[in-house]
Amino acid sequence: MQQQQQQGTTTQAVMNQPPQVITTKDLAYLADHMSWQLTALKKCHHYANECTDQEVVNLLNQAGQMHLRHYQMLLKHCQQNNLQM
Repeated sequence: MQQQQQQGTTTQAVMNQPPQVITTKDLAYLADHMSWQLTALKKCHHYANECTDQEVVNLLNQAGQMHLRHYQMLLKHCQQNNLQM
């Protein structure tokens, strides 16, 4: 006996701007994400200093800069939201 599954299409609303309210759960997620970004940045920095291949050093530095930008973006959002309250 063959079973057929119907694939329903679900659409989600796209949020163009973040909501003005940060819930406790949102704040915990943001804190975790910021911590992950800093940890990744520190690891990139550490391994770039340990590495002897300049191409790998450059790639690690680029990755570290990306994590720094992400951290700063999250921090800026938190600071702006805090000022609006």
